Order: sequence, then structure tokens, then C-alpha cells
Amino acid sequence: MSDIPDELVLRRHRDLVGRQWHVLVRRGLLVLLCAFLVLALANLFGQRPHTTTATATEAKLSVYGPTRLRSGLYYEARFTIDAESELKEATLVLDRGWMEGMTINTIEPSPIGEASRDGKLSLTLGHVPAGKSYVLFIQSQVNPTNVGHRSQDVTLYDGEQRLTTIHRDMTVFP
Repeated sequence: MSDIPDELVLRRHRDLVGRQWHVLVRRGLLVLLCAFLVLALANLFGQRPHTTTATATEAKLSVYGPTRLRSGLYYEARFTIDAESELKEATLVLDRGWMEGMTINTIEPSPIGEASRDGKLSLTLGHVPAGKSYVLFIQSQVNPTNVGHRSQDVTLYDGEQRLTTIHRDMTVFP
């Protein structure tokens, strides 16, 4: 059998005398990493979409999109207007949280008009006949430096008459 190298001390390196707690620290860190991954798989950190709906006598408004996102990710939001009665000038007004720290890649179908209404994005969609639906898609990307909570309220108007509002919040994780 060969001699023990000069740098090794059997009590410390083989028997781990005085270092038993190092094993517990390594195992604890591994458990924390695994717990983090399980929480991510359970969608704690975003991007699974869900539907939020608000109803008025004239129309029903639904928003299908994620409320928890991670920085840098692409996502899509779908806005559906189901007209119970004729909407002559349907307009969606999106809170600032839809644009702050976001890059809007596309809005389809393109609205008839875009404007600012008290700093909020106003999308004029036009005529929606009674009994018909209008579906609008917005594809966006979360800017990498965007972290925090945002209000993403959506209000449906017919001309200047407010019909209904959906209150929702979005959380962006780093």
C-alpha cells in the first residue's frame, strides 16, 4: 500500500471529523433547488393563461392571458367581445400595465384606430353586430428589465358609453 499524500489528513478528509455538517448543507441546497423546480413546474412563476370575464347587458368581455410572467418571455392575450346588442363603435381601453416594460409585437386584427385615453391605450374596433363575436389578439414580450406588479384593467366602451371593465393584475418575475 502506498503512503498517504502529504496534503491529506485522514481524520479530516476520510473520516470527515469536524465536517459532518457540510453534508447537511449540500443536501439542503439540493432540496431547495428541487423545491424551486417543482414550484416552477406547478406554474407558480408564470405563464399559464386563464380567462377573466365581465358581463354587461350589451356585451360580454373576456380576456384570456397569463397574469404571471417571467422577464424576457413572449406571450399572447386574447380579447373576446360577445355582443348581446349592436355595438356601433366598440372600443377597448387597456391600462398602462399592458405596455409598461413590454414590447407589443403585433395586434391582430389591426384596430380601426389607436389613441391615448388619459395615458391608456384606446383601440377602436368598430361595429360589432348583435349576436356576433369580435376576437382581438395581442402578442407581446416582457422586457428583460421589467419586474414587479402591474394593473392590466380592460374597459369596453361603445362610443363614449362605458359598458364593462375587467380588473386584473400582472406579476413579472425576474
